[in-house]
Amino acid sequence: MKHIKLILFSILILSINSCSVYNFTGTGKIDAETFQVGFFQNNAELIEPGIDRTFTLELQDLIQNQTNLNLVKNGADLSYEGEIVDYRISPMTATADQRAAQNRLTIRVNVRFTNKKKEADDFEKPFTFFYDYPAEQQLTGATLNSALKDIFERITQDIFNESLAKW
Repeated sequence: MKHIKLILFSILILSINSCSVYNFTGTGKIDAETFQVGFFQNNAELIEPGIDRTFTLELQDLIQNQTNLNLVKNGADLSYEGEIVDYRISPMTATADQRAAQNRLTIRVNVRFTNKKKEADDFEKPFTFFYDYPAEQQLTGATLNSALKDIFERITQDIFNESLAKW
């Protein structure tokens, strides 16, 4: 009976100890202390005013909320910069009389990530996501807000995963 208790206790200690480098966001151990997010200029052919600022703030908020890194204006250990390169609305499905039944908003953001402490983690790559909405709705007001919220939530999480979570 003593051996069983000792084995169970050992397994418990090992499992608690093995989880010490991870946190609930899945980032593992981050060697950096600071990060900065440059302004993501909107360079898309179709311009929607304000999405550049909204995206920049969404990325900053996500990193602040899911890590213990400090946001700084310059000289950071981790740096995110880039631009919105595509903002496109396209028809997705058609009705019997050849009209669009559903439209898709697609946004693509090019990101350059720099890690001063571990240059092997540096990357430059695009991140894309979309939002489908009924064709009879205009992409304004609540529909636009919902679309941007969903798209930016997904893109910022993908950027976070690529740069810090290593998923």
